Parts: sequence; C-alpha cells; structure tokens
Amino acid sequence: MAEGRRPTRLGVRAGWLALALAVVAPLLLSWWLGGQGALAAIGDFPVSLLALMACIAVLCWNLNAARWRLLLAGRAGRLGQRGALVIEMAAKFALCATPAGTGGAATFLLLLGRRGFSPARASAIYLVDQCCDMLFFALMLALLVATTLVGAIDWPHRTLIGAALLGLGLVLLGLGLTLAWLPRLLRRRPWSAWPGPERRRRIARQLLSGRRTLITTLRLPPAVLAAIFWLCCLHWLLRYSLLYLAVAGILGQDGALADWAWTFLVQMLAMAASQFSVLPGGAGTAELSVGALLLPLMEHDQAAAAVVVWRLVSYHLYLLAGGPVFLAVVGTALRGERSTARRPA
Repeated sequence: MAEGRRPTRLGVRAGWLALALAVVAPLLLSWWLGGQGALAAIGDFPVSLLALMACIAVLCWNLNAARWRLLLAGRAGRLGQRGALVIEMAAKFALCATPAGTGGAATFLLLLGRRGFSPARASAIYLVDQCCDMLFFALMLALLVATTLVGAIDWPHRTLIGAALLGLGLVLLGLGLTLAWLPRLLRRRPWSAWPGPERRRRIARQLLSGRRTLITTLRLPPAVLAAIFWLCCLHWLLRYSLLYLAVAGILGQDGALADWAWTFLVQMLAMAASQFSVLPGGAGTAELSVGALLLPLMEHDQAAAAVVVWRLVSYHLYLLAGGPVFLAVVGTALRGERSTARRPA
C-alpha cells in the first residue's frame, strides 16, 4: 500500500511546489524587470485605490455566485448566495492554483456531485458558463476591431486582435456544431469502432445526458438567460478594470493617459497566452505579456509596478481568500467519498 500511495504524495508535493513558484514568480519577475523604481512606485500606490480594487474582486465573486444560482435554477437543491459563493471561491482557487486552470472545472464537478449532479450534467452547466464568457469576449473583440477599423482609435497589434477574434469565433462555432450534431456523430463509424461496447455505451449515455442538461439550461426563461449574460458581462467588465485602476494609480497625476479599452484588451491577450504556461495562474507568462503590452503607455518600472499591483488583487487575493474555502469544502467532500468507499457493502 505504501508503494501505491507514494506517487500520490509526490504529486501533491509537486503541486504545492508549483503553486509556491506561481505565487513568488510574479513578484520576483516584476521586481527584476522594474528594479528599485518599481518598488518605489508600489510604495506610493494609493491605499484607497487598492481597497477599491479589492472590493471589486469581492463583488466579482458575488456576481459569479449569483450566476451559478440562475444557471442551476433550483436543480441543485436549496442553494443560497452563501452556498453559491462557496462553490465560486473554491472553484476559482483551484482555477488559479493549477496549470491552465484545469482544477477549476474538476472542483466544480466535485461540489455539484455532492448535490446529486452527475459529472455529465455538471459538465453541461459548466459548459454553458464558459460559452457565456466566450460570447462576451467575442462581442468585445468585435467591438474593439470595429473601433480600430473606423479609425476612432489607432491601436497596435491589429493583426493579433483579429486573430484572437477569429479564434474565439471558431471555438464557439465548433462547440455549437458539435452539440447540434452529437447524436449523429455518436453513430458514425469511427465512434462505433471504439473498443469495448459497454464502455462505448456508457460514454455515449454521459455525453447525451450532458447534452440534455445543456438544452434544458438553454430553455430557461429568456429573462433568466438575459440576467445570466448580464451578470457575465458585468463581472468581466469589472474584473478587467483592475488593470486600468492599477495603471491609473501608478501613473498618479498622469493617470488620464491610461486607456481603459487598451488595458482591457491587454488582459484578454495576456490571459489567453498564459493558458500555455506550465505554472498555475499563468505565472510568468501573464506578467511578461501584460508588461510588454503596457510599455507604449508607461516606463519599464511603472509597467512592472502596475503588473505587481494587478496580480496582487486579481491572482494572489483569489488564492488567499479561496484557499481556506477550498480546503474546507473539498477536503470534506473527499473525506466523505473515502468513508463511503471504505464502508462494507
């Protein structure tokens, strides 16, 4: 038994080591890029503005919690704002603490499983949430592209903006076609050649169950669907305003030079690039990307300081506040599963 447990312990230790590197790396990297000037700029950052940024982060958690309540529509039992907030904070911690955010979906499925949701049904709910996010970003990118085409704003990296819009559009189109044609795809020859008829039927049932849950969710009253998308838009508009506030606070009297639309776009491109990072939260990739894209607005030390403040609120705060919640609810769930598995039949 000891030999069987060792890989698990090594995996847990490796995960905690990667998380520790992800926490420290942004601060060290930004200090290395900005030097003493970055530290001085951080020290002069207005405390009131930092408190406002923290309040915005807390408001974003509550907006997402309200969105989960609307998406679940009473199908997960009695779920108040506090219970939905627990799910949101635990899932966000796992999202920030794992490479490419893979732990966020797993935590969400685990917590919904405690409320009687099968993995397929919970995955469908999570997919609707992700589609809302992608639709919002596609609309924002289209708006930004239209703004640059009419010449209202002359931004750099137009090709990069257009490529991001095209990529998001293709992902949304691919998801829609796959869901629409799923029953037919499951009857195709490549799928029918999958080894093991029992395994094939089980996977097919799970996929079709998830599709039914997705359709049921999309058939919610139009007012509810509109409220879900409105909460999604409000969440991301506030969340992606954090970098603008960090830049404005670092620039001080020159804060009028900060461009909200440009900082919004910077975060979109940087966070997309951070998905390819091997460290949790895109540590390193996010800082370098944001810092490089901010240079047209500010000096090296100012850009590095803005990145540190932004990450403290948009990343480290999520870990600090979500960690205890994650350990409490996920630890309880795992202990419950283990006790159930050990119980004699």
